[in-house]
Parts: sequence; structure tokens; C-alpha cells
Amino acid sequence: MTNQKTSKAMNITLWVVQVLLGLMFIMAGGMKAAQPIAALAESLPWVTSTPVGLVRFIGISEFLGGLGLILPSALRIKPSLTVWAAIGLLAVMVLAAIFHASRGEFSAIGVNAFMAALFGFIAWGRSKKAPILAKGA
Repeated sequence: MTNQKTSKAMNITLWVVQVLLGLMFIMAGGMKAAQPIAALAESLPWVTSTPVGLVRFIGISEFLGGLGLILPSALRIKPSLTVWAAIGLLAVMVLAAIFHASRGEFSAIGVNAFMAALFGFIAWGRSKKAPILAKGA
């Protein structure tokens, strides 16, 4: 019974983290993919010194990653894609930390590290601790 409670608690915790991060990255990625650079620069000053194509690529990657954190598991269609979305966003956070370090923006690296840890938690949890089975499996 204790193992079942632990598994249920882990599943709920993973869902909360997945949905919150998924929605956050859908919103942030959508903004980077669609908003004019001048509007983005008000809250993200780095976009003015970064090629527009790279900003858009980051936005699309974050948007799709956010969808990947939620949809495959929620729909139970290829739920293993949620693990890959988490791994992909973890890589984005590592690259973001390197980018910010290269610019001397060390205050941003803590957020990148924390987010990377959360994505690692999702990847581990959904692959090992509380995997979601595909429909019909």
C-alpha cells in the first residue's frame, strides 16, 4: 500500500511540474517565435544582439517542447515523447546557461540550472518512476 501511495504521489507531482513548465514554455516560446524583436527586447534584452533566426528557433523549440511535456502523456499517444521533450528542454537550459555565461549574465544561470533540474526530474520520473502507458498497451 505504501508503494502505491508513493507512486500516486510521484505521478501527481510529475503532472503538476509537467503542466506548469509546459504552459510556461508554450507561452515563452510563443512569444519568442511570434512577437516583434523590439517588444521582446523590453523583457529580454539579449534578443537585440542575437540573430533573429536564432531567437525564433529558440522560441519554436520552447513552444514545441512545452507541448511535448503535456500532450503525449495527456493523450496517451506515444507518451515516451514526454521524456524526450524534457530531455530536449534540459539541453536548451544547459545551452542557455552557457550563452548567459558567455555574456557575463551570471544571475540568469541559477534559473537555467533550476529549470534543467526540473526537466531532469520529469525525464527520470516519466521513464523510471511513474511512466505513462500508451493507449492499448
